Amino acid sequence: MLIGKKLRVLVVDDTIVYRKAVSDVLSEIPGVEVVGVAHNGQIALSKIATLKPDMLTLDIEMPVMNGIELLEKLQADNSNIGVVMVSTLTTDGGEMTMKALELGAFDFILKPQSKNQAEGKKQLKSSLVPIVREFKLSRNAPSLLAKRGRFNKTTSTVQRKPLKPLKKVGATSLKPKQKTVAKRGKSEIITIGISTGGPNALTQMLPRLPGNIGVPVVIVQHMPPVFTKSLAASLDAKCALTVKEAVDRETLQNNTVYIAPGGKQMKLVASADGTNRQIKITSDPPENSCRPSADYLFRSVGDYYVGRTTAVIMTGMGSDGTKGLQILNQKGATIIAQDEASCVVFGMPKAPIESGIADVIAPLNKIADEIVKTLR
Repeated sequence: MLIGKKLRVLVVDDTIVYRKAVSDVLSEIPGVEVVGVAHNGQIALSKIATLKPDMLTLDIEMPVMNGIELLEKLQADNSNIGVVMVSTLTTDGGEMTMKALELGAFDFILKPQSKNQAEGKKQLKSSLVPIVREFKLSRNAPSLLAKRGRFNKTTSTVQRKPLKPLKKVGATSLKPKQKTVAKRGKSEIITIGISTGGPNALTQMLPRLPGNIGVPVVIVQHMPPVFTKSLAASLDAKCALTVKEAVDRETLQNNTVYIAPGGKQMKLVASADGTNRQIKITSDPPENSCRPSADYLFRSVGDYYVGRTTAVIMTGMGSDGTKGLQILNQKGATIIAQDEASCVVFGMPKAPIESGIADVIAPLNKIADEIVKTLR
């Protein structure tokens, strides 16, 4: 955690206009200092050695050494520098961003689409400032990022329903919430909510699930359009399960993972025959400033799989998913929360754990095992 000291940032981008825009935005954040700029990865490496930044904002497409090559160098050095990737809203940009996130980049932002300089800076500020602040406050990001692309095997403890819920800062101890509906045998669906640190976490968790789990998996990963399709393709190549970006009105199939399309909401609805469940993609408003939203998905899962749901909440900024999990808890779901030690950002799992609705609190490398237990 970098509370009490300035966050030192190096801006790495091939475009002078963008280097200045990013530097201006960062300079306006209290507790953040821009220590330098670089226009390619090779220059950045030399400046990292002398300036010792805590974080980079890193363009992907640069001459001499691009952003991916620089990340690979940082991985080889076990560097604990946080990296925020700067990407374009294109298929190629999405694929390269997935690679960067798998290599341990903390998060990514899109280059502003507006040609108006003032509007572009406003877009940049709204996307970059929350990420930088979250990295500054994160307890785990530096140590986890030092193991880019490698899971920290020292965290292996699994807790089941804590005897005493954790205390919220400034709040009294909370009593565990009781389930209104009891679980009805094994689960028939898995639903997951995840955000910052998600692509890397999913890359480590989903391949651990066997290809014959016998149920569908529905996921909300907070991402803009294009990137969710790239994420699905990347995961599909690594998993025994089929992984795809969800399509409107397709019927849920077992042994298939459906990722909500970026910029859209995803929920479950009944099919015309009344026996199957379908995916419904909508343009409904964001919830918790998120579209797709885990709360939006979780509520619909609760409508159709009462007492037969495994819900998983993983690393991510904010509290999206908390209200949906409260509903699922009342409807007899088994709730698995990623533990703080293995979360890049302990935001989304925090409230479910503290309120006592998490049935299992597990590190990243044990979540798949815990999921499988609920399907037996």
